[in-house]
This record gives sequence, structure tokens and C-alpha cells, in this order.
Amino acid sequence: MEPFIQISKINDFLYSPKSLYLHSVYETFDQKTYHETPQVVGKLTHQNIEEHTYSTAKRYLQGMAVYSTKYNIGGKIDIYDQNTSTLIERKTKLKTLQTGHKYQLYAQMFCLQEMGYQVKKLAIHSLQDNKRYQISLPTPSEIKDFEQTLYAMRHYDPRQPQPTDLRCELSIYRHLSF
Repeated sequence: MEPFIQISKINDFLYSPKSLYLHSVYETFDQKTYHETPQVVGKLTHQNIEEHTYSTAKRYLQGMAVYSTKYNIGGKIDIYDQNTSTLIERKTKLKTLQTGHKYQLYAQMFCLQEMGYQVKKLAIHSLQDNKRYQISLPTPSEIKDFEQTLYAMRHYDPRQPQPTDLRCELSIYRHLSF
């Protein structure tokens, strides 16, 4: 059986595979030992989703656990609007739309679809500037690329030489080496 992948790790992997590996090593530690201000702020802004206090309207599913047996991925969605069949991922502030952001939404969408929900629209909402970015549903080519990313995650070997990547140098694990 293929290893289970947390949906939230897809964006992290595309950001920096080495950083994601180190994140998994330090996951059991107290987050105060390695989180920096952006991670703390992100966790605080995500709190109302975790506590299901984004809205009291029954049309919104908030922080619901989702899983796909086809892809062996799972996690939690931020918001699913049942009236418009829109899946919404919230970010503290979206500076640049990255492939990983889209793949995170695609993963959540695939999970919801397996669970019997229809997803007609995808969006990322940037909280600090209150901007909503509409994301197109994935094309067959994007689905193939998404699947290749999951394959790469499952077969990543941190012992193999990796190209130098500025994003890894900017990660919260940059002070650690291996």
C-alpha cells in the first residue's frame, strides 16, 4: 500500500522537499522551538476554522476531515459552501499563487468528490487583504502533474543530493543541516 499523505504537506513539498522532510522530523517537538512569526500568525488565523466558528450558517462545512482512497491522501478542508459547491482555502496572505496552493485545493476536491460532494468552484481567500482568487478546476494534464507530485513525495529520499533551492534556504528549518 502506498504511504498516506497529508494534504497540507503537498504545498510544503513543492515549496521545498528538504524542508518538508525536516518538518516531519520535528513534528513531535513543541512548535515554539521551530515556528517563526508567519507560522504562529497562520495558526491563529486558522483557529476559527478548527473551532467551526467561521460562520453559524449551515451551508458552510468548516474544518471537515476528508480522505481519498484513490490517492491515499487526507486532511481537513477550510470551507465548503454547500449552496454554491465552492471549496475555499484560506491563507493569511497570499503573495503569489503557487502550484502547491492549487494542488492542495485539488487534493481536497478529490477527497470531497469521493465522499459524494460536488465541487463546481475552487477559491483561495487571502485574509489580510481580503482578496479571493478563483482557481480553475484541474485539466487532465494538471491531474497528471498532481499525481506525479504525489509519486515524488512517496519516493523522496533526503539522502540523495538535492539542487540548491533558495526556498529551502528561506524555510524555518534553514538553521538545521543533515
